[in-house]
Amino acid sequence: MWRWGVPWPLWLLPLVAAGQALDAGTAAYEERTVTGIRGRAVELSCGSAAPAVVFWSFTALGSAGPPRAVAVGSGAEAAVAPGAGALGRVTLRNGTLELRELRGNAAGRFLCQGLFPEWGRLRVGYAAVMLRVLVPVSKPFVRLTAAAAAEGTEVALTCTVREGTAPLGFSWQHREPHGRLLAAPVGMGGSGAELLLAPANRSHAGWYSCTARNEVNNRTSEPVYLDIVYGPDEPAISVEPFSPEQGSFSAGEREDVVLSCLAPSNPPSRYIWLHNGSQVHIGQTFVMSAIARGQAGTYTCLAENTHLQTRTQATIVLTVYYPPAGSPSCSALPSADLRDVALRCRWVGGFPAARLRWVGPGEEEQELEEDEEGAAGPSFSMATSIVPGAATRNGSSFTCVATHPALREGAACRTTLWIPAGGPTCAAAATKRDEFVMLRCRWEGGEPPATLRWWDGQGRALGTPTTSTTVLVLSTETQLRGRDFVCVAAHPLRAASTECRLRLGKGGTAPCAAPAIAVPRWDAGINPPPRADVPELEVERSEVAVLEGGEARLACRHRGGTELGAELGWFDPQQREVPGSSTKYRLERGGAWANLTVRDAEWPRDGGSYRCSAANSVGTNSLRVQLRVERYPAPPNVTISKLRYTRARTEVRLQWRTQGAGNLTGFVVQRRPAKKPQRRTGGTWETAAGDIEPSSRDRRLGGLDPRVVYAFRVLAVNHRTAGHPSEVQTPAEPPFEALPAVMGAAVLGMLVAASMSLLAVYLIARHRDRLPRLHELLFRMAGPDAPQLAEDVNVAVSIEDGEGQGQEEPGGPSTAAMEEEPRSAPPGDPADDAPVDVTITGTALP
Repeated sequence: MWRWGVPWPLWLLPLVAAGQALDAGTAAYEERTVTGIRGRAVELSCGSAAPAVVFWSFTALGSAGPPRAVAVGSGAEAAVAPGAGALGRVTLRNGTLELRELRGNAAGRFLCQGLFPEWGRLRVGYAAVMLRVLVPVSKPFVRLTAAAAAEGTEVALTCTVREGTAPLGFSWQHREPHGRLLAAPVGMGGSGAELLLAPANRSHAGWYSCTARNEVNNRTSEPVYLDIVYGPDEPAISVEPFSPEQGSFSAGEREDVVLSCLAPSNPPSRYIWLHNGSQVHIGQTFVMSAIARGQAGTYTCLAENTHLQTRTQATIVLTVYYPPAGSPSCSALPSADLRDVALRCRWVGGFPAARLRWVGPGEEEQELEEDEEGAAGPSFSMATSIVPGAATRNGSSFTCVATHPALREGAACRTTLWIPAGGPTCAAAATKRDEFVMLRCRWEGGEPPATLRWWDGQGRALGTPTTSTTVLVLSTETQLRGRDFVCVAAHPLRAASTECRLRLGKGGTAPCAAPAIAVPRWDAGINPPPRADVPELEVERSEVAVLEGGEARLACRHRGGTELGAELGWFDPQQREVPGSSTKYRLERGGAWANLTVRDAEWPRDGGSYRCSAANSVGTNSLRVQLRVERYPAPPNVTISKLRYTRARTEVRLQWRTQGAGNLTGFVVQRRPAKKPQRRTGGTWETAAGDIEPSSRDRRLGGLDPRVVYAFRVLAVNHRTAGHPSEVQTPAEPPFEALPAVMGAAVLGMLVAASMSLLAVYLIARHRDRLPRLHELLFRMAGPDAPQLAEDVNVAVSIEDGEGQGQEEPGGPSTAAMEEEPRSAPPGDPADDAPVDVTITGTALP
């Protein structure tokens, strides 16, 4: 057994002397350096050969004290000094010191002293081993001065290592937010453990990790995220469809327009759209389906960074183009004293105005002369072209082409110039009880129509020129017999005019065989006769709307052609003349007006087109008035939410609710027996309540027979119709309310039981002699040590003085015990007959 208390040279020398000779003169000394890694194993050898005896000691780095023993061994025997475990797991084998699970405290100088057998003697050898203990680099972690930094500020990232043998090296890795690996940003600190971003910009956002290394190992940290807050930048607005104008964008009416706004920002921008300064939408994309002309104006995209509380904005001008209503109209009018034709094209309205141009026969893009000055080129809204009449071939067609930005395809109208066939025809007739003679000249057709005028036999113009038809009314008060009248007709495409003649006689009219009368062309007439024409009508409204059941008033009057008189009348949609009076119609007439009233309008029978007609000797004219009979909106649907009997089953409580919208004036509740004793089918519905206000949603209904099971339903009604009835329900039974009765009965039972218990206790206490066993059972249950009632004591005394002296009462105290108690009075004392007060206390158990 090794002894560590005595210095080892003192106990080692006797052992050596007892054996072989010790050659101290040939002692060898060796120094070397060994590197070990903490947590791993390292071997320290004492020499090339195994020593016979070896002793290892240790001196820590920087320690000035004596060396500490570590292990000693001889051959196969070895011992480890106490406290050597601070260096690691120490083992000594064949003189080699092995340190497993090396600790950092093992860094220092290990000294080996050994005796080596050599040629029959022992040689002394020394080996000094300087052990370096390297510590691996621990896993680093990254610290940020700010996890989210505003763009333009300074951000520092520090790579921290808890332990590791210097020197340490550091490297940085940067990965984009979406995963792409980037080169490390420029700006690392002097030691490499710090990465300085000054200033930080949006490209620096992403994941950062650092790698620390020394001569033992290298470790990489977990990535941390650096968020760079910036923006919003100035927004960029895009418009679909893309139709740029000068300083703005344009779109056609009824077209779908999509406005998109993009302002780079972190966190993402919050977008607000303003139209002419008013907020209309929140979101990056603003979709306007079927845009209207009222949505034109300025649109502002406001981008907001809610984190930085910063805003930017951009504004565009959106113009909405819309074409004129309808389609272009073409017309031809005579001009230049019937020598030329003025082609007129008109399409007014829209934005911008439509571009119009005339295209001649056989031409597609050639523009004709426009205006009287002969200026060529397109015009807006209206276009006029003058065509020489004599040089234009009969049947020539001219097209007015219209273009507009809101139309994908242009519009056009066409007019064809032609001369009516034949010639003018003349006729005469007496009108209004022969007070007037009407001369009619007609030459219909043509484009433009022919111009007609009456002349008398002396070449004086009568009336004014008109087209297609002209009527001349002459009074019979003047001398007309034998007079000649000429109707002259002219057309721009015809060089010479044509005419027809009338000579008035006593018995009628006859053609004139006299030579032609020289008629000047369109001279001003002298004393022109009054003109007769077809009556001109006007209506108060061209369309009248009325709810079914109401009255509709249709008004009509005439304002022209009254020289010959006129008769006004109305025709219904089936083209039947409306009589003067009926249950359905009321017709009122005046000198120049006629009003029709349609009573109790029914849908859809009374709706349709009504016609006001006026007729005189010249002709007939009519105007139509559209009557639209509208139905009342249907009432909303009704659903029963609660239906329950009262306790007497003679009343029910009904509640309901409505679903949807509709015209509503009240509710009706109907009932019928759900089943009858003799037959299983339900009877007819009868009204249980019919005057319920439209705001009410519940009703209590009485007058029910408890023996009958009723079914109920609810209907919503308006002025004309009733809605769909609700589902049919039978009343539910009233809820069971037994809790008050049960609680009352329980309380009453407890009071009665308590009263009876008190009475029983009192009777048993007063009549002990009659009820001895009940008395014993009631008053002796508490045990022998319990206090006795006064009545019980009095009864015990009476027993001792009576016949039962010297006898022990069953269940009661003995006579000896009774004698030990002092008596209140001697026998025969009058106090024995005095009344005794007894207090009875009873407890009633439930």
